Amino acid sequence: MSPCPTSVRDAPAVSAPDARVGGVPEEALLRCADEPIAVPGAVQPHGVLLAVTEPDFAVVVASANAPELFGRPVEALDRVLGEADLAALRAGLDGDLAEVNPLRVQVSGAEVDLVMHRADGLLLTEWEPLGGAEQAGAAWHRRLPTVLQRLSATATLDELTDVLARDVRTVTGFDRVMVYRFDADWNGEVIAEAARDDLEPFLGLRYPASDIPAQARALYATNWMRLIPDAGYRPVPLDPPVPPSTGRPLDLSGAMLRSVSPVHLEYLANMGVAASMSISLIDGGQLWGLVACHHYAGAHRPSYADRVAAEFLGRTASLLLPTKVAAGEQAGVVEVATRQAQLAAVVGRTPRELSAALADGEVTALDLLPAAGAAVRLNGQLRLLGTTPPADRVEPLVRALLATGTPVTDAVSQVVPGAADLADTASGVLAVEVHGGRDDFLAWFRPETIREVTWGGNPYTSKTAQTDAGPRLSPRRSFDAWSETVRKTAQPWREHEVAAARTLAADLADAALSRAAEDNRLATALQRTLLLAELPKVPGFAMAARYRPSAEDVVGGDWYDLVPLPGGTVSVVLGDVAGHGLAAAAITAQLRHALRAHLLRASGPGAALDGLNEVIAALLPGEMATAVVVELDPSSGEVVVANAGHLPVLHATASGAEFLSDGRGPALGLLDAAGYRETRIRLSGEDRLLLFSDGLVERGRGGLESGLECLREAVGTAPAEPQTLLDAVLAALDPPTTDDVTLLGIART
Repeated sequence: MSPCPTSVRDAPAVSAPDARVGGVPEEALLRCADEPIAVPGAVQPHGVLLAVTEPDFAVVVASANAPELFGRPVEALDRVLGEADLAALRAGLDGDLAEVNPLRVQVSGAEVDLVMHRADGLLLTEWEPLGGAEQAGAAWHRRLPTVLQRLSATATLDELTDVLARDVRTVTGFDRVMVYRFDADWNGEVIAEAARDDLEPFLGLRYPASDIPAQARALYATNWMRLIPDAGYRPVPLDPPVPPSTGRPLDLSGAMLRSVSPVHLEYLANMGVAASMSISLIDGGQLWGLVACHHYAGAHRPSYADRVAAEFLGRTASLLLPTKVAAGEQAGVVEVATRQAQLAAVVGRTPRELSAALADGEVTALDLLPAAGAAVRLNGQLRLLGTTPPADRVEPLVRALLATGTPVTDAVSQVVPGAADLADTASGVLAVEVHGGRDDFLAWFRPETIREVTWGGNPYTSKTAQTDAGPRLSPRRSFDAWSETVRKTAQPWREHEVAAARTLAADLADAALSRAAEDNRLATALQRTLLLAELPKVPGFAMAARYRPSAEDVVGGDWYDLVPLPGGTVSVVLGDVAGHGLAAAAITAQLRHALRAHLLRASGPGAALDGLNEVIAALLPGEMATAVVVELDPSSGEVVVANAGHLPVLHATASGAEFLSDGRGPALGLLDAAGYRETRIRLSGEDRLLLFSDGLVERGRGGLESGLECLREAVGTAPAEPQTLLDAVLAALDPPTTDDVTLLGIART
């Protein structure tokens, strides 16, 4: 084993635009991303490529080595194929080309494998001589069912990849076959290996994502097989480089002969690899890893049949990956699923006490996932469980992660550099929003896990070379094992853990919606009992009422009432409780009934408001409301007004309209003893009184003062009849729908 230099590092911070990524200038990475690897304009020399039109098979593009195989330039396929081969070719084109490949044909007396696919409106034919190819032999292919059964019989991912590496090496004859798995950042790790005994093992080594750039990974995801029989080859150009029919380079992304990037050839040369082959491992349509094959003794070209067999093994292993990966995580998956079911039951049983249930119950949010700490923020209240960052750091950290679109991370300092000092409690964070709440969320925290990582060569050394066009990637020259201690990273979050967290958040959101709908239904029913369906008839007075609820809240805090009193007088009440929803409606009901009782016993409206204020102080501390009481005497037209913090009553006469502001006291619940005073007036002729809530005047463009003045003007010119008066006021002020609006009109008849 080569010496292992050791490094200690923190998780790297997020790169700035002009930074170096993993030791590589970003300009070089961008230049690598622009490299035309799908349209290189050349092929490898172990075969010939002819691009032809259909159905005449006229050659429009040929690799420059075509005359070497066919003995002359080729103008059309019918000039180089016999009648039988040509008939077989035509028959195959009507079906799936994958079922035809390879078509074994005779060229100049030699056997050639003909492989076809379509691209850019052309039929691309690739001709690979059978001579010179190594073959596993018919005996191995007869054992293929046994090999496939051996793959299927594996119980774990380690067993699957070990069998895969050994059988691919057997059929292809490469000196070393590795199974290479990508992590979330596209770094790779060798998780299985079958190699010559004299070779240094690569098992367990890691390779940085820059070894296989993004566009190369994209090709691996669509093209399962790639072969380089001779890493020292000279590319064979296409003639012409650009097909006249398209005016752009020929797309070779699906061609087995496609010439590869010179950077990759340099990489192989630095590793001492003379020939290589790779087979993609794909899980759910995503590139999961590679079967990487290396040969050191010289050029090495397995036959097409052997390569197809190896690819078939890779495809079979890909189908088995989900079950094998899941088997390794089964215990954790079952545990999380059990906790998830228990918490779902808790949410269903206690929809009104979710925060307490998740933080203090027998099964808490912290129990859902393997984590050191958790945070539950519901209805604006934050609760912390286990070992977490300080309370004042939790919300800013979660908000920052959600804002960056990275709510799940095992290296929080890479996403939020300012949180690097939280490594001992929150190197890993999994945060999920609880939609429908007031910025509510759930979060779990994991501390840093200090770990040793061994790379195949130092991934941080400079890997660029200067060219006339600027810097480009240049593979590192040393692949000696290089170890480092990684800090400020946590155990990664698994997919089933993230899914469980999101499901719990969705359950909470659903419960909140159901609870809100039920609250609104109950509150609406309750408020209907607080609003008189019809105002009772009062001799000598005409009255009308209007109530318009807020469009934003189903139920508000407004209420009105009419209370007949002993002696023949009548009290008209308009009140407003702070808040909205079921809680406000419940408080409103209590205050309405308490005020009724005090009005029946008290000497006047001021004393009744004093009694109601005492009730709030004793039984409802912290609640606040406003109310105005107008006591009417039908026989004399005398009116007694007492006001507890409510907007003043508007008194309109033939000479104009004025607000009754004298004696207006504090809102209910502000002072233990308020001592509400009374104002007395007498209504005669066309005198009118208007009681109203703040929703009518407070939210206009000019604010409260402007709204009150507009109201005074509107009432001064409106008809005296109360029903018509209220309609005219609403039309004139046109209050917004963001708050409740309540009006009561009273006129002397």
